[in-house]
Amino acid sequence: MKYTARQISTLDTLKFDNRFIRELPADPDSSNRLRQVHRACYSRVQPTPVTAPSLVVYAREVAELLNLDSAACQTDEFVQLFVGNRLLPGMDPYASCYGGHQFGNWAGQLGDGRAINLGEIINRKGERWTLQLKGAGPTPYARQADGLAVLRSSLREFLCSEAMYHLGVPTTRALSLLLTGEQVTRDMFYDGHPKDEPGAVVCRVAPSFTRFGSFQIFTWRNQIEQLRQLVDYTIRTDFPQLGAPSEKVYLQWFEEVCRRTAAMIVHWMRVGFVHGVMNTDNMSILGLTIDYGPYGWLEDYNPDWTPNTTDAQGGRYRFGNQPQIALWNLAQLANAIYPLIEQVEPLEEALQLYGDCYKQGWQEMMAQKLGLKKFDPATDLPLTAELAKVLRLVETDMTIFYRMLADVGADDHADGDSLFKPLLDAYYQPEELTEENKAQVIGWLRTYRQRIATDRLSTEQRRRQMNAVNPKYVLRNYLAQLAIDKSEAGDHSLVNELLEVMRHPYDEQPGNEEFAQKRPEWARHRAGCSMLSCSS
Repeated sequence: MKYTARQISTLDTLKFDNRFIRELPADPDSSNRLRQVHRACYSRVQPTPVTAPSLVVYAREVAELLNLDSAACQTDEFVQLFVGNRLLPGMDPYASCYGGHQFGNWAGQLGDGRAINLGEIINRKGERWTLQLKGAGPTPYARQADGLAVLRSSLREFLCSEAMYHLGVPTTRALSLLLTGEQVTRDMFYDGHPKDEPGAVVCRVAPSFTRFGSFQIFTWRNQIEQLRQLVDYTIRTDFPQLGAPSEKVYLQWFEEVCRRTAAMIVHWMRVGFVHGVMNTDNMSILGLTIDYGPYGWLEDYNPDWTPNTTDAQGGRYRFGNQPQIALWNLAQLANAIYPLIEQVEPLEEALQLYGDCYKQGWQEMMAQKLGLKKFDPATDLPLTAELAKVLRLVETDMTIFYRMLADVGADDHADGDSLFKPLLDAYYQPEELTEENKAQVIGWLRTYRQRIATDRLSTEQRRRQMNAVNPKYVLRNYLAQLAIDKSEAGDHSLVNELLEVMRHPYDEQPGNEEFAQKRPEWARHRAGCSMLSCSS
């Protein structure tokens, strides 16, 4: 079908396919009441209408995926549609049923407690995109909650979804952020101090929102027929290159999930992203970053840091533990699909494949971050191990350190101070650098200089390679909090400004340097800038 400019600009060009609900078992109960949903992948549910919705921001690149232009995104129809007040012909809203392990413990049925899928469209490229409203009201899976969301968390999810995409990290996308015009009561830190906050709805976009927990729930309930239906559907729809479902294809599919998950975690580690709540219900079967809750960006390089207040003591989901947690989660997925295969060894081999893919991916990623032609374990494992120690000597900003490392030259005649100078801005408390610390950093830099000299790349070649993978701009928590503060006061300009900056995270962007600065001291312990809760 050929699309004209006029067609692309109107919302009625959204053509819904809705294969998920057409081919998978539905909940026969159409009432929107809390309940255990058995032998069904989803429950039909309608979004809750709101009084006075308004647009905060939209992502033009995501609109284009849906064959929409900017004109369509600035209409009242767009606002009413993506806040949940209206439905287009072909929309058939539903919430998905799934279970999951939360913080290592089986939690039983979870499901889309405040996410409502409007349906799936096929765009002009033949791509399938599911549209999902987050914060559009309760569902049968709401677990005593109100199904709503607030501006604070919704803004963070919108901006981070798009920031991660432009960083090159596999992720779900975000089309729009809308205010509902209503207040929502939240106790941000569960400490007995609730307050009213502006309500909001995000429209999330992904090929699929199927999670590890989507399969776990059926195995836990011994509903193997439904498990097979969902696995077969997922392979046919999201992994068609594997061929028709069979026992052999089930294993190939699981191997592919392991590969994609490894690639995603490598990207998280590359840019310093901490998901914060890697429960199995928050793991995408497509290897996409999903569910932006209490996430954070590693500013001070501390592998033991987690942004999640709920996880502060245990640190299960801390930055340095993410590769191991991904493997643990994949093992739970292996347990879930075991009834379809009934062989332990090939599933264990697939889990080993995850480890191999992660190791190879990590080495390739570190070679790129350091500007090396290729990772040589003999020299580069000791080099990176010592770098990890150097980064922890004093409080060091990870993003700035790697970005500035590209400016360290391979000149054999450079003295220690000249080598060290490009990195000074990466230190939060430079006065805490003792002579011993400084000597250790300079010692590593000299080893690094010797190593890059063996590759015989020009300084400019190496700088280009490093700056293509080491971002200058990431969505630091304090930046998101500043945007939240302004938006809650009715000024959405900083949200749009940050979105534009994050579209080009690897570029220098003269005039936007303020957004590349390390966390200011006022943000060190401020709520929203350091630690966050699962509250939304």
